[in-house]
Amino acid sequence: MMRAPYPRPVLTTAEPKAKRIIWIFSIVVFLAVVVLNRVQVSAPDGLDVHVFARINAVINSIVSVLLIAGLFSARAGKWTLHRGVMLTAMALSVLFLVSYILHHLFAGDTRFGGAGLIKVLYYVILATHIVLAAGSLPFILFTAYRGLTGRYPEHRRLARRTWPIWLYVSVSGVVVYMLISPYY
Repeated sequence: MMRAPYPRPVLTTAEPKAKRIIWIFSIVVFLAVVVLNRVQVSAPDGLDVHVFARINAVINSIVSVLLIAGLFSARAGKWTLHRGVMLTAMALSVLFLVSYILHHLFAGDTRFGGAGLIKVLYYVILATHIVLAAGSLPFILFTAYRGLTGRYPEHRRLARRTWPIWLYVSVSGVVVYMLISPYY
């Protein structure tokens, strides 16, 4: 089976400008999450504030599946499919971010009620999830930028490092939800 030709680049933004945009966006998102995590507002009457946590888990599950599909479509040389799958994963990640912020605005923090080894496991997964989620955004965006500008060898090199981190973040997000949800 022959591989399909690489798709045509769809971005022409110069790298210095793209780097500035990516870093500024990443910093703004990080600061927004940090600041908004410290703010809590009253939820509208009748709103189950934890619905957003369930939505987050569903979105993270779908993103995990899409990331795996993205890997397989790239390995098969189905570049147009790969691009569509990965852009869909990115779009869902934006929806996740909005839902995550809403959940923390309305629900605040939930204390983990487990004890012993499960508590240690929960906090190890949570800590690695938070650190990697916070640090991965610019690299995900740089990886996408390189693919969308047709710089495929650079895209591939960066994706080999970025993809497993993104997959871990999305899967660990679901695991964190499953561990904390009994305490909502």
